[in-house]
Amino acid sequence: MINTKIYKSVYELAEKLMKAAAKDDRATFESLYAELEAICLENENTDKDHPEQWETLADFTEELDEALVIYAKALAKAEAVDSKDHLSSIAFSMATLQVELGQTDEAIKNLKNAQINASRIEDKELKAEIDELLETLTASK
Repeated sequence: MINTKIYKSVYELAEKLMKAAAKDDRATFESLYAELEAICLENENTDKDHPEQWETLADFTEELDEALVIYAKALAKAEAVDSKDHLSSIAFSMATLQVELGQTDEAIKNLKNAQINASRIEDKELKAEIDELLETLTASK
C-alpha cells in the first residue's frame, strides 16, 4: 500500500506536470519532474518505496529509452508487492513505448504478461487496450 502522503504529493505533481506540458512551460515541467524524481529516489528501497511513484516518473520521462528503464524498475517493484494493477499498467506502458521504438517482440512479451496480470484486475478499459494492442501486433507478425 502506498503511503497516503506520498501518493497525494505524487498525484499533485502529476497534475501540475500535465498542466506545464499543456502550456509548453519547459522550466516548470523540468522543475516539477526533478521534484518527482527526488521523491522516488528518497523513498527508494525504504518501506515507502512503491511502484506507483516510479510508474508516474516514467510516464513523464520524455526520452523513451530512459522511460523504459524507469518502467522496468517500477515493474520490478510491482512484482515484489504482487500488485496486479501495476503489473498490468506498467507492462502496457512499456509495450506502447517499445512499439514506438520498433521493439515489437519485447512489446508482445510485455503485453502477454500484462494480459495474464490483467485477468485479475477490475479495469476493463485497460484489459481491452492490452488485448487490442496485442492482437494488432501479433496479426502483423
